[in-house]
This record gives sequence, C-alpha cells and structure tokens, in this order.
Amino acid sequence: MRTEFIIWMLVFVRISGLLTVLPIFSAANFPRRVRIALGAVTALLITPTLNQTLPEVGTLWAIFSLLALELGIGLLLGFVARVVFFALEFAASVIASEMGLSFSADMDPFGESRTQAPGLILYLLATMLFFSLDLHHWMLETFRKSYDYAPFNGVHLSEPLLVEVIVRTSRIFVVGVQMAAPIIAISLIITLTFSILGRAIPQMNVFGESFAFRTLAGMMLLGLTINLLAQHIINALRRIPTEMLRVAQLLGGG
Repeated sequence: MRTEFIIWMLVFVRISGLLTVLPIFSAANFPRRVRIALGAVTALLITPTLNQTLPEVGTLWAIFSLLALELGIGLLLGFVARVVFFALEFAASVIASEMGLSFSADMDPFGESRTQAPGLILYLLATMLFFSLDLHHWMLETFRKSYDYAPFNGVHLSEPLLVEVIVRTSRIFVVGVQMAAPIIAISLIITLTFSILGRAIPQMNVFGESFAFRTLAGMMLLGLTINLLAQHIINALRRIPTEMLRVAQLLGGG
C-alpha cells in the first residue's frame, strides 16, 4: 500500500507540473482546485496502467528528490506543449504591431498580462481547435507513454536533449512569422504606397494617414486568411504529442 501511494504521488507530481505549464489549464481564470483535482484523478487512473518498479527510497530525502525530478519532467513536457501557444503570442504581437493595434492592449482574461485583440482571437481559435481535434485525449495517452521512455529515477540531462529543446524553441519565431506573413506583406505594400505619396505630396502627413489604412486592410486580410491561420495552428497542434514523446525519449537516454 505504501509503494502504491508513493507511485501515485510521483505520477501526481508529474501531471501537476504538466498542467501548471500546459496551455488552457494553466490560464489565470482556471480554478487551482480544479487543476489539482484533475491532476489527482488523472494520476489515479494512470497509476494502475503503469508497469513501473519503484526505485529504492529508504529516506525522506530520496522521496523528495524523486518528487522534484518528476516535477521537472512535467514542467519540461508542459513547456514543449506550450511552444505552439508561444508562437501564437509572437504572431499576434507582430499582427497587432503591423495593424497599428499595439496601443489598444487590454487585459488578457486567460493570463495576468495585457494583450491585443489579435492575440485573444488566436488564443480562442487554438483552444477551440485543441479540443475539436481531441488532443486532450492524445495528450493523456502521450503522458502515459512517457513512462515507457522516462521511468522513475531513469532520466538524465544530455546534449541531444538540450539541442532538441533549443530547436523547438527556435520554431516559435518561424511559425509566428509564417502566421503573420500575410499581414506583414500588406503592411509593406501600404508603407511603400504611402512613401511614394509622401514624395509626391510633401504636405501630406504620411505617418498619420497610413494608420487607418493599415488597420482596415489588416482586419480585412485577417478575416480572409483565418482559414490559413487555422491550418497552421492545426499542423502545429498535431505535432505536440510526437514532440512530447521525443523529449521523453531523450530524457530516458534514447
């Protein structure tokens, strides 16, 4: 009974670390009690399916070391899953800047910072797609499989793991620029157009007059390319389980 409780506690700590960083579940308006209860129930369901042997934990310090290790694994897996939403935040900031909406930031209901309208739109779109694609079910299966690659007290840091995390992090800027590319293009066209007008009509306030056109053209293009944005988000979301398993495999030395 003592061994089963310790295994449950280790699973609970890993899933709690995952939920602490995982998008949607880590939102500021997501109740902490619900998050803790969700982690406890998930650990209770997953623990009987694990074919894991508990390492030697003769002292209290050894138990705390294992708990800290499991928490770190959960945080790392959650960070890998959150990279997609980091890319969305970067894309939204670029879109808002190009549309002239940077000064109209409002409080983010899902976080503790300020965000622009494009950021909220992309976050809600990604959240809807996340559950529509049943990715919450796939992530539960991925979490259970992570113990096959990264068992208790069988993980270690390595250079391939560090390279993998850096590569995943660098994808934030690549995916973000790809999502914001249409808005960047139309903003460039408007800038060039008003630059030519400014040369032809020196009395014209090019900087002030271009703001309305940037916002209007950006809103129209954002509406026309929302399907393309959704496809980018879907492709990025579908890679989350595979990327999480890859990191778990590298944690286990695979």
